[in-house]
Amino acid sequence: MKFIRFLFVCAVLLSSCSAEGDTLPIPKHKWNFEGPTGTYKQDALQRGYQVFKEVCSACHGIKHISYEKLMKIGLSKNVVKALAAEHEYPDLNDEGEAIHRKGIMSDKIKSPYANEKAARAANNGALPPDLSLMTKARAGGPNYIYALLTGYCSAPTETTVTDGMHYNPYFSGRQIAMAAPLSEGQVTYADGTKATVDQMAKDVVTFLSWTAEPEMEERKQMGIKVLFYLLILTLVFYLSKRKIWKNVK
Repeated sequence: MKFIRFLFVCAVLLSSCSAEGDTLPIPKHKWNFEGPTGTYKQDALQRGYQVFKEVCSACHGIKHISYEKLMKIGLSKNVVKALAAEHEYPDLNDEGEAIHRKGIMSDKIKSPYANEKAARAANNGALPPDLSLMTKARAGGPNYIYALLTGYCSAPTETTVTDGMHYNPYFSGRQIAMAAPLSEGQVTYADGTKATVDQMAKDVVTFLSWTAEPEMEERKQMGIKVLFYLLILTLVFYLSKRKIWKNVK
């Protein structure tokens, strides 16, 4: 009997510890780019890039994306050239000497820190992750990123938040080193869209979904063409079979 009571107490304690560290269920949202025919909206992509550039890029990089790919979200060639030229990159001259040159369109988008140690030193030991593939790397994908960006709130009275941490019920352990990155009116959208936290979060999630899979639309279009081709081929084979075997009982 004592042993059973002991097991019951252990189960309650483990359940309590687990509940404290667990995250809230991630709400699901409908995204235009999801589904077999989903596409990215260029206005949302451009707004999302603006949020990334003006807010997120202070700490996070998107190192798998080159500047020239930004033309796919509707930025002009001249704008992309100017964005690349804002940064310098190490290179070699014709004599093999180390130099620094202005960025060109084929360069990867510059990360805010030179290396991991510099990143940790600037963020009290925390390492801001690269966001290129973030919507693919986290369970919940776009829904998780949106929930994280909009989920900052006051901690419950029974929860003690560690110094330098911030309460977010969607982050593992419910405490995160990154402060809430978005606030009302933080950016001024060129198209006049009101920059609410919800709008900015949706836009930057759309952009980060694109950085994780910039060829998604082409892949889906090719998939639809292949399915249509197979459907026609199946019909041709079926009619051929009917014709060849029509006199066979």
